[in-house]
Amino acid sequence: MIVLASNSPRRKQLMAKITTEFCVVPSTAKEVTTATTPHDAARELACHKALDVLAHLPAEQRAQATVVGCDTVVDVDNTVLGKPADEKEAGRMLHMLSDRTHKVHTGYCVASLDGIAVGVATTDVTFRKLTDKDIDDYVASGGPMDKAGAYGIQETDFVASIDGSYDNVMGLPTETLAKLLKK
Repeated sequence: MIVLASNSPRRKQLMAKITTEFCVVPSTAKEVTTATTPHDAARELACHKALDVLAHLPAEQRAQATVVGCDTVVDVDNTVLGKPADEKEAGRMLHMLSDRTHKVHTGYCVASLDGIAVGVATTDVTFRKLTDKDIDDYVASGGPMDKAGAYGIQETDFVASIDGSYDNVMGLPTETLAKLLKK
């Protein structure tokens, strides 16, 4: 039994590209990290989520479960841009990303009673130059509020180019996870 430790509609959609045989059990773990880099923060938070869900499954389910936890952070100059707290912060983040390249790190943790596989997939994303109107309109739409870095790649035309996995930017490194789950 594969369990996705997330309530994200985007992660559910992406997991369905890998397998249709999974269930969703959102993690209740606090998103707090002691990591010193965005890369390590993504990995640590993914582990918190997967291990939290695995620990809280009923014993009979836990014995058969493989839990997938992921966490995505946007990294600008080694600074984490998580989910914005409010519209003002969303606008500030988008201004920071405008006309430059940043990294999107998605940490993943695949955990079962048989073992654990942990890693981070990284994609470089370059934004075009955003106008104040681009930013104001997107913030007013509410789109940025539940997304790391205040944007959804699938919702905007802000991205000029990417180097790496598109799915990773959406929040689930499908290529990597498909290989791990086959094992």
